[in-house]
Amino acid sequence: MAYFPFYIDIEKKDILVVGGGAVALRKVEKLLPFNPVITVVSPEICNEIVKLGVKTVKRVFADSDLDGMFCVISATNNSQVNEHIYRLCSAKNIPVNTVDDKERCTFIFPALVKENGITAGITTSGKSPVYAKYVKEQLIRLLENINADTVEVLWKYRAAIKASINNEEERKEIFTRLLNMCVEGALVDDKAVEEIIKEYTL
Repeated sequence: MAYFPFYIDIEKKDILVVGGGAVALRKVEKLLPFNPVITVVSPEICNEIVKLGVKTVKRVFADSDLDGMFCVISATNNSQVNEHIYRLCSAKNIPVNTVDDKERCTFIFPALVKENGITAGITTSGKSPVYAKYVKEQLIRLLENINADTVEVLWKYRAAIKASINNEEERKEIFTRLLNMCVEGALVDDKAVEEIIKEYTL
């Protein structure tokens, strides 16, 4: 396996979770902040999943459940069912994550950090989830000390800077200066940005 980390838009995408226990719950909770359309299929579904407001179907998995799905998480405690789902998804080219079975995953869940405008995924490619969790905790501590508005401030002025400054290296300099100002707690407003841009355009 050679897992490449990339970010994909799952908003309004149909995602199937097969299984209704604690493991399925954790997967659903990870996905929900990104606004997909989640369907949980299992004969038994825990109350915590039901309370999340996702679509729930209380029955055994049917092959037709895969129809139209963007990706699938197989989180049952039945290895034969998990194997069957994996084979079906592979045949249909549907990305599938089989919980606690790296060999039957075409994608994996990283240790996810979503803090102060930053989203990061940490993975050891399934070799040591406990180490990935440790790195995640260290990263959270770092991000908690960063101004929560930094990303929004840099985004606010990005278009204006790109429109005013053609030289890529100069743009990088400006963004770095603004970043340092945010980190140091300095005021970054329209006037401050205009003054910086003038230094490069006069």
